[in-house]
Amino acid sequence: MAQQTVTKEDFEALLMDSFVDNEPLEGTVVKGKVIAIENDLAIIDVGLKTEGRIALKEFGQAGRDGTIKVGSDVEVYVDRVENAVGEAVLSREKARREESWVRLEELHNKNERVEGVIFNQVKGGFTVDLEGAIAFLPRSQVDIRPIRDIGPLMNVPQPFQILKMDKRRGNIVVSRRAILEESRAEQRSEIVQQLEEGQIVDGVVKNITDYGAFVDLGGIDGLLHVTDIAWRRVNHPSEVLSIGETIKVQIVRINHESHRISLGMKQLQADPWEGIAAKYPLGARFTGRVTNITDYGAFVELEPGIEGLIHVSEMSWTKKNVHPGKIVSTSQEVEVMVLEVDPEKRRISLGLKQTLQNPWEAFAEKFPVGSTIEGEVKNKTEFGLFIGLDGDVDGMVHLSDLDWQRPGEQALEDYNRGDMVKAKVLDVDVEKERISLGIKQVGNDPYEEAGDTLKKGAVVTGTVVDVNDGGIEVKIADSELTAFIRRADLSRDRNDQRPERFSKGEKVDARVTQYDRKTHRISLSIKALEIAEEKEAVAQYGSSDSGASLGDILGAALKSKNEDN
Repeated sequence: MAQQTVTKEDFEALLMDSFVDNEPLEGTVVKGKVIAIENDLAIIDVGLKTEGRIALKEFGQAGRDGTIKVGSDVEVYVDRVENAVGEAVLSREKARREESWVRLEELHNKNERVEGVIFNQVKGGFTVDLEGAIAFLPRSQVDIRPIRDIGPLMNVPQPFQILKMDKRRGNIVVSRRAILEESRAEQRSEIVQQLEEGQIVDGVVKNITDYGAFVDLGGIDGLLHVTDIAWRRVNHPSEVLSIGETIKVQIVRINHESHRISLGMKQLQADPWEGIAAKYPLGARFTGRVTNITDYGAFVELEPGIEGLIHVSEMSWTKKNVHPGKIVSTSQEVEVMVLEVDPEKRRISLGLKQTLQNPWEAFAEKFPVGSTIEGEVKNKTEFGLFIGLDGDVDGMVHLSDLDWQRPGEQALEDYNRGDMVKAKVLDVDVEKERISLGIKQVGNDPYEEAGDTLKKGAVVTGTVVDVNDGGIEVKIADSELTAFIRRADLSRDRNDQRPERFSKGEKVDARVTQYDRKTHRISLSIKALEIAEEKEAVAQYGSSDSGASLGDILGAALKSKNEDN
């Protein structure tokens, strides 16, 4: 076999071919030439051992209208140098994407807008074709306000703002809303420059909320707060305004930085608070309509734009802890008295109870001190009873005014809520709104009736009504009074100071040792009576000097006493 000779030229050609084969073309964009078109496929030579095929549709409009033809130069993306059938794997779409990424990154770095087309809807938003690169448009970034129909925006070239790019993941996020807000801000700025505070303009009610209405002033919105709609109280803007209505407003305030505009309607009308003090003098009475009820009182409209407050404390003489809604109702006509006027703070304080007679004054006129009344026990406390009286007022009976003789705590047990009782008026304090009553005063004071019979040193007869270890309790004859005789006062003789030697119903004589009309305190003593009688007997019937014994003296005295009786 003849040996083949390799020339220098052949070696250089083989070496160059090896360099071409080893060149890292995969994953890059290279230039190629269309060498043939077969069955909607373009055969492209990119200088490799084999050609590659690309569908004409990847060339977009150029592939459809015949612009791409044999001999055309194109840029393509090399996926792989050689596939299973020995062809190069090329992509025009990826080449366009690579070109777009480079261009989009430059625009993003310069914060410039990009052109794109919304062509599909996906979860959470839409996909946008940015001339080869596919971007995601979140639903919240489509428009300034939520839109229901996206149809008119589909497949229409329009500007977008790139919010984020991540080439490694192939993610691009764009916004259409940012473009609209920028345009709107420019438009708002131009309109704001033409407006002035105090200027009167026409506007269209665009939206109504609980706190006011937004009015379109021709490209920019202003807020008409509910308190600036009218001088009178407006509970909700919808009471006065309706969407789409054209209204005349005054520009109250302009914030040139935030482009916020505050509007007013009531400013176009005369201020009803001018000269208010002369119109509503203190102490004068007026009729008004209840417009609003709160926990602390009720607002009454005296005239359109003028409201006064009846504080809960000025609503009723007697109902102290009641919600205002239990006394008056919305839209009710009421007569009120002017209590205070503050033009600077635009406040008028009104009184409802002042138009009615003070029930304590009325009670004092009808039932002067000393009068006897009848009422129901409304409440029972540890210090007395509260009695319901005429005029929806209460009077109080203190413990000390329940019974002449028994302790108040003991007498209180005789009464219950709902009982009807008679009492005497002891005192009426109109300013403090207090009425003092006495139940025991309805009957005569037994201590007064007893008079001089109970003076200190007097001798009284009593009937034993109770016996205990401490002594005996006796009821004084010819009276309703009782007194307690202590054990030590039961006898002069210590051996006879035994309560048990007395029995209920037994009559005893005793001497008054203490009597205080103010405190109604009575002290009796059998011992003191015995000592006094002994002294008197000794003085009248003898003494120890005469030789008579004490027994003889007492015997003579006792005999004389029996003869007198």
